[in-house]
Amino acid sequence: MLTGEIRNKVDKIWTDLWAGGITNPITVIEQLTYLMFIRSLDEKELENEQLEALTGESVPKIFPQDAEGQSMRWSKFKTKDPREIYDIVSTKVFPFIKTLGGEQATAFSRYMQDAIFLIPTPQVLQKIITGLDELYEHDIEDLDMQGDLYEYMLSKLSTAGQNGQFRTPKHIRDLMVRLLKPTPDDRICDPACGTAGFLVSAAEYIRETHGNRMTPEQWEHFASSLMTGFDTDRTMLRLSAMNLMLHSITNPRIDYLDSVSKENNHASEFSIILANPPFTGTVDAESIHDNLKAVCNTKKTELLFVALFLRMLRKGGRCAAIVPDGVLFGTTKAHKSLRKELVENHKLEAVISMPSGVFKPYAGVSTAILVFTKTDAGGTDQVWFYDMKADGFSLDDKRNPIEANDIPDILARFHNLEAEKNRKRTEQSFFVDKASIAANEYDLSINRYKEIVYEMVEYDPPAVILDRLEKLSTEIASKMQELRGMLGE
Repeated sequence: MLTGEIRNKVDKIWTDLWAGGITNPITVIEQLTYLMFIRSLDEKELENEQLEALTGESVPKIFPQDAEGQSMRWSKFKTKDPREIYDIVSTKVFPFIKTLGGEQATAFSRYMQDAIFLIPTPQVLQKIITGLDELYEHDIEDLDMQGDLYEYMLSKLSTAGQNGQFRTPKHIRDLMVRLLKPTPDDRICDPACGTAGFLVSAAEYIRETHGNRMTPEQWEHFASSLMTGFDTDRTMLRLSAMNLMLHSITNPRIDYLDSVSKENNHASEFSIILANPPFTGTVDAESIHDNLKAVCNTKKTELLFVALFLRMLRKGGRCAAIVPDGVLFGTTKAHKSLRKELVENHKLEAVISMPSGVFKPYAGVSTAILVFTKTDAGGTDQVWFYDMKADGFSLDDKRNPIEANDIPDILARFHNLEAEKNRKRTEQSFFVDKASIAANEYDLSINRYKEIVYEMVEYDPPAVILDRLEKLSTEIASKMQELRGMLGE
């Protein structure tokens, strides 16, 4: 976790950029990320040099070995005159990182092609370099802290993008990852990846649970083909690629793709999908892939994406996805046919209803997490419902940490569903059998099935209440009289 002191240092760097005229939070994060990446390249080169000295074997170098190539290293230019630093970074280092990867273009270099260096003056650049250097040398101890630093910067994206995308809070992403428990042998995809938060959370979980016993082949898979992300916003793709590279996923598969369009022919490919797809807007009916229309003929993105997850998963593959509540109880033909598809033709495992404040300050929309397995042969006997009331943070715009938190309970119960069998519908979690769901037109909203116990309240007889009111009225009149007397009236 980042301390208040570290956050203050990040805020100071942020303010320096803001004062320099860069006020769009995404642009601030992009520019800071470029510099973090430039610094990480030098760190990697230092490791290569140490390894070479230790083993005596030649190790491929990142930077050219001539004087000009070496001058582009963070450790070499950071102490120079501000104007010289600015000249080196803007005319040498930045063009250099845009071409990294050469013929074997990495996700990073692909989306760096149209990147622009926007730091306005040598003075602002020097302040940022000094601030980042101080952070890394004194505060950022390991890869996890670097991830926390990046997460804190992303948390400043406090508005939804124009396509309805916004950042999913880390604790919600971590919950969804832990529901599915990915392994180093999985193929994981987020078809609307934004800043790649779900992929980063999955990578962190795999490192934490399997890191000590992964084979060289699994590490190779981890660094390249384990993670796939698609998005239609090139800025988000750049941030995704950099975010993953800063988490040791050196060559992630991050591609520009409208996931619900005819261009996307990925099918039966992934073993895990983690996603929070766009909730707003519709897409051009002509561009929608025909096999999505077969599941639910609609232009609504939130429905099309769930149909897409089913198509992209291989048989036996699992998905945890966030959907707006409307998906659960919508009455259109498309809504009903999608829910019927999940319940009748696949295995819908869980519907976790979340409180409406989870996505504040971005939006106050009520949402739920759907967990399902693609089977193409049914398998839904009963569905587990959970009514999440607290996620460890206040449900207002401030989202301050609080004690109440249902997430540990959700995970404990989900991974021991056998013990849930006899719970009543008056409790916070319970099962609903398939027949009941089908009888309710496949409605998946928890309120449809939750039973509320009303307590009998005993009231006094009206005559007693009137006597009490009369007595209070007499007391008030008496006190008023006293006050008048004190005022000399």
